[in-house]
Amino acid sequence: MSGGWVTHADQARWQLQAARELAAILAGCGGLPLLSWTVIPAGPLLEARLTGPAPASQVRAALAAWRRALDLADYREWAGGGGTTRLHASGQHGEVRVRIFASVFEEDR
Repeated sequence: MSGGWVTHADQARWQLQAARELAAILAGCGGLPLLSWTVIPAGPLLEARLTGPAPASQVRAALAAWRRALDLADYREWAGGGGTTRLHASGQHGEVRVRIFASVFEEDR
């Protein structure tokens, strides 16, 4: 990268790198709960969301399993709108940043 500018070639390389890392993650974590993954051509970056309504304990357990499997050290919870708690785990997996998001509905607690 020259002059501090991010080029199309940089973004294409990052996207491919993130996609390859995602393939490796999925190959090694087949028994874990399913996530909805997004490959982002910035940095490189993978983002995932736990989808569908589920009891709070099940959501927390699924996120904890993924955190352990990917060794994601950063974990946060905060109050969201509409009576929800937002969960976020992130870290580095290989050369790719990984973020996983989930929501817990308070009435499920």
